[in-house]
Amino acid sequence: MRGIDADTLGLDGRWFDPVWRLEVELTPLELELLDTWWVRRLAFVAHAGIASFTTTQSYSRIEHSLGVLALTAHFAPEDHAARATALLHDIGHLPFSHTLEGLSGLDHHTIGRARIAELDPMLRRHDLDAEEIIAIDEGVRPSPLTNAAGALKLDHLDSFLRSGQVHGRTTTPPREMLERMRLVDGAVDTDAETAGELVVLIVAEARHQRAPSNVVPIAVLKHLVTTALDAGASFDAADLMQMTDGELWAALLADPATREETRELRAHPRRWRVEAAPTDAAAGGSDADALHVHIRRGYLALPTVGGTMITDPRVTALEDALPLHVRVVRA
Repeated sequence: MRGIDADTLGLDGRWFDPVWRLEVELTPLELELLDTWWVRRLAFVAHAGIASFTTTQSYSRIEHSLGVLALTAHFAPEDHAARATALLHDIGHLPFSHTLEGLSGLDHHTIGRARIAELDPMLRRHDLDAEEIIAIDEGVRPSPLTNAAGALKLDHLDSFLRSGQVHGRTTTPPREMLERMRLVDGAVDTDAETAGELVVLIVAEARHQRAPSNVVPIAVLKHLVTTALDAGASFDAADLMQMTDGELWAALLADPATREETRELRAHPRRWRVEAAPTDAAAGGSDADALHVHIRRGYLALPTVGGTMITDPRVTALEDALPLHVRVVRA
């Protein structure tokens, strides 16, 4: 058993990832990046978004980013540009991660590019630059983080296993699964048995994305933020993209237009339910008061086995169900 904490500060010059059981010797650049606000802010943004308070998935974006760094360092220890990109790939996220994506035209990729550009002087001191990091993050430059085949990549591998751990979905410890994986042109490749375990986790995560514990708080939070902005809240879209989860809660609780409903969501999230949306938007007298949710994509990329893409009927069924339109109404 290791004698040090799995701290996110790099205090001893290392990161020990408790999910992957990997110890990473941090580079001088990585240590500097861990001391910037845009990376530190990720400690205050839940990876699961608003579902962090309705499920056990309460870990932060910084834990996930460090997990992707650990995987990148495991497979490509000398690729310092990819390692830096792993640490920076999520710095554009809004509060509660994907929950508010698209609201007021906000996009975490666009925000992230601007923030990486801000870090260009630091990157250049370490023989890198923002343009290279952005090219890797967007998949323009081949790296261990991306693949042209559309197969499972390291970012999503960490998400599925980290989420699987806290939800109790995993059967084999992640470190043991990792020992049976390799990276082929950025695609996670493994044996048939391990691929089968990964498919189970991928399917479970996609079903969670469509579950009431995720859909209800997403719909209500989006409604609250939209209500606050429309009512001339003390914050605007520019403020929103700077906020942490806690700061957004505080703003909604302070705003007279959203205070009571925010308290209700936090205390009684079961007062809303999910139901199928009517095919005719005018059908049903309560539809005007319903909160509509459109799920347009899922994270359903699969690993390869022996370099060959695999398929699975459960994944195909989930893909065929998209786009999915449901509504959230008061129970």
